Amino acid sequence: MAALPHRFPMLLVDRVETLIPNQSIVAIKAVSVNEPFFAGHFPDRPIMPGVLIVEALAQAAGVLAVESLGLSGTGKLVYFLGIENAKFRNPVEPGVLLHLEVEFVQKRSSVCKFAGRALIAGKVAAECNFTAMIADPPAA
Repeated sequence: MAALPHRFPMLLVDRVETLIPNQSIVAIKAVSVNEPFFAGHFPDRPIMPGVLIVEALAQAAGVLAVESLGLSGTGKLVYFLGIENAKFRNPVEPGVLLHLEVEFVQKRSSVCKFAGRALIAGKVAAECNFTAMIADPPAA
């Protein structure tokens, strides 16, 4: 699939490899030493913060939800509601391709539950379950 545009500095999904509507997504984050968070985390051994790995999984889930629910172009937003059972198994260092695998666990009209795993060369770096809500953007 196509690469995603980097219009937003917080975008943590570079491309979508596979998207099966109403089921799952596999996306990629190319982790570069130029990422701003590596400057302080940690100076002598750069490691991607766990919270950003979870955010990358959530962003992939957002793409899955928007595409599955036919919300593309509607302006609807996907808000993170909760994270459960987050586990960090291996550090994510610069120069790796982080494979983001997310699947629906439960889907309703405005609340969805997901299971996600972030992998490096087939090894689990992180995994978690999380919940998101589909909502209108805030009024200007």
